[in-house]
Amino acid sequence: MPELPELEVVKEFLQKELVGQTIKYFEVLKPLVFRNLIPQDLKSALLNKTFAHVDRRGKFLILSLGSEPHLVINPMLSGRLYWSPPEEKRAADTFIIFGVSGGRELRYVDPKTMGKVYLTNELSLVPGFALQGPEALNVSREEFRERIKRYRGEIKGAIIDQSFLAGIGNAYADEILHHARLYPFLRRPRLSAEEVDRLYDSIQAVLDEATSRVRAQMGEEIHLKFREELKVHGKKGEPCPRCGTPISEVKVRNRATNFCRHCQPGIMQGRSRRLASAALPETGKIKPK
Repeated sequence: MPELPELEVVKEFLQKELVGQTIKYFEVLKPLVFRNLIPQDLKSALLNKTFAHVDRRGKFLILSLGSEPHLVINPMLSGRLYWSPPEEKRAADTFIIFGVSGGRELRYVDPKTMGKVYLTNELSLVPGFALQGPEALNVSREEFRERIKRYRGEIKGAIIDQSFLAGIGNAYADEILHHARLYPFLRRPRLSAEEVDRLYDSIQAVLDEATSRVRAQMGEEIHLKFREELKVHGKKGEPCPRCGTPISEVKVRNRATNFCRHCQPGIMQGRSRRLASAALPETGKIKPK
């Protein structure tokens, strides 16, 4: 799933390349992911309209055509944007194409058909948009301390909750918690004041470093993932870069959590332990990987 670092760099790229260009043609090849939230038909709403601004809010990209309407893209698990010459072969899961005056096409591709593209005059009509908390890289330490007090569950669940902070998903949550040396399934009320501050510092450090790294690598390949340098997420069985312990993986509700049992010690409790145990064969015990 694209998260804040990738989407921020895609936003920067499109702000530079797309703004000022006019939609000369468009195709909705598969309408399943497209939602028209305005009364106009698509042709009158889009054709010959010029992109005026590109922004990001959490895990949404906002492509504005003047003051309105807006194309709002929520890529979810596998949605990607391609910046392609028209003659380049289209990916099999291409859903929407915008041909612009500069001669390129902006294509929305989504192999798992989970993302959505909305056309709207009001951003608040986009599901989930208005419920987002402050941007993860913009929240102050004081506001972070106050906001986190309301959460009673596991700390990873808090930091991927978009109403708490906008922009963090599963992958960078694992990286943040490893950086902070915090057990992902630790209940928030058990965090000390020092650990809350450490978590805040890790959010800022990990997301800032990742954004800079992706910015240096991406170029025009805005559809690619740049996560080879992640330390724990997706690294099951590989050595922890800090201590060498094999990285563990626990799956709860089809969401994998990767962490180091030496650097991030803890004991899974309650409902998450039961869910994880139910997914294991025979013994039902959570074993180090």
